[in-house]
Amino acid sequence: MPLALFDLDGTLVDRQTALSTAVTNLCRTHRYDATIQRWLLTELADRANPDDFTHLRTAFDLPEPTTQLWEEYVDLIAKAVTCRPQVLEGLTRLRAATWTIGIATNGASDIQQAKLTAVGLDLLVDGIAVSGDTKIRKPDRGLFQLAAARCGVNLTDGGWMIGDNPAGDIAGGRQAGLRTIWLRGGRPWPDTLSPADHTVDDVPDAINILLNETE
Repeated sequence: MPLALFDLDGTLVDRQTALSTAVTNLCRTHRYDATIQRWLLTELADRANPDDFTHLRTAFDLPEPTTQLWEEYVDLIAKAVTCRPQVLEGLTRLRAATWTIGIATNGASDIQQAKLTAVGLDLLVDGIAVSGDTKIRKPDRGLFQLAAARCGVNLTDGGWMIGDNPAGDIAGGRQAGLRTIWLRGGRPWPDTLSPADHTVDDVPDAINILLNETE
């Protein structure tokens, strides 16, 4: 069965909208002012982990424990994150076409797992590799190897990596021996990197390319 590995944030789920909603609700709950809200949106823009909330407490002398703030944030993100029906339907079509589906994502394990469960992606994939579990991050080949292994397949058999990050997903996937599909999201491709095998605007377009491979 062919292998397709997907990135999570910005590819399968809308992290940016969820981030804005979660930060707004966290600040509303604790009556944090606009300065703290802006700080959180800036610091968490690319990735979030418990250390960010340790720094938050220190920077603003907040009374709430780091663990409490992190757990609240994870819960709020899980409630706010979305995965479009077209994406879920596309993954269902891939499974019906006997593709093996995995997720290779950077981030803290608890928050990434919470997102996957919240939108039902955990029921549609064969294996998940999160950098927070291993301290290995994309573009390191090791995270792609782990994702493949958790899907029950060997990376040496080849496959595809689909994601929105040129360096982490596309260059990393290529170095791991995978063919690649880039979700451009309206951004230019970096001049310093070799292009992906395919460039698309949306995940369903990428899934159609994969399905055409097996027709």
